[in-house]
Amino acid sequence: MRVRSDWRTALLAAMLALTPVAATVSTATPAAAATDTPTIVFVHGAFADSSGWDATIADLRDRGYHAVAVDNPLRGVAGDADAVRAALRAIPGPIVLVGHSYGGAVITNAARGVPNVRALVYVGAFLPDEGESITTAVDPLRFPGGLLGPATIDIRPRPDTVPDVYIKSEDFARVFAADVPPAQQQRMAATQHPLALTAQLDPSGPPAWRTIPSWDLITLDDNAIPPAGQEYLAQRANAHVERVHSSHAVMVAHPGAVTAIVLEATAAVSG
Repeated sequence: MRVRSDWRTALLAAMLALTPVAATVSTATPAAAATDTPTIVFVHGAFADSSGWDATIADLRDRGYHAVAVDNPLRGVAGDADAVRAALRAIPGPIVLVGHSYGGAVITNAARGVPNVRALVYVGAFLPDEGESITTAVDPLRFPGGLLGPATIDIRPRPDTVPDVYIKSEDFARVFAADVPPAQQQRMAATQHPLALTAQLDPSGPPAWRTIPSWDLITLDDNAIPPAGQEYLAQRANAHVERVHSSHAVMVAHPGAVTAIVLEATAAVSG
């Protein structure tokens, strides 16, 4: 395949980067009737928000595609998938569903029961199988090298609910966004959206990638989800693979690579 230039548990451990409360469309959805051209729907992961997709969405819209981003609550796989699924059911016509990091676990479940989802695109993401959580899908003993863990995460209590997990601000750049410009690294660290601590252990249901064609953009310089672990997940899911030399924040550092794999998937399932 071509290369484009462009975290068992120590609960307190951590997770991935991966990348709030009912799913809401954060980029205005075009008012359009059902069409044969897929709507491309983006789901962010932990420690991020929908703005990470801005460059790719703008590029796709300039090319004439309907592209939107859906907010991911980051509270747990089952509930987050329900929220995203509700947003998907409001979209007419075929859908190409894209997920980054923890968002990959969410789309793996959200697409179940939505027959118009034609393709899944994973971007530096988890592709869990049934019963796996994001902490068990990529075994750190088998796939070492991830920097997201007890030393780099900050667990903050919340009243009347489970604690939140953040990446420590001083570690954010090297864990999540090593190839993003420094000023943007700082903004991303300051505005990161936390993941509920228990979401790290929330098991996946039957994976949609068993029945829906899947694509996977593997981030070769990723310090959050080790590339070898990503390769294993992609192979297991029989995904069409592309690779890019990028940090975990590929949608920010190399949006063109994201656009390219999305277009590849869209072309394969259109018409």
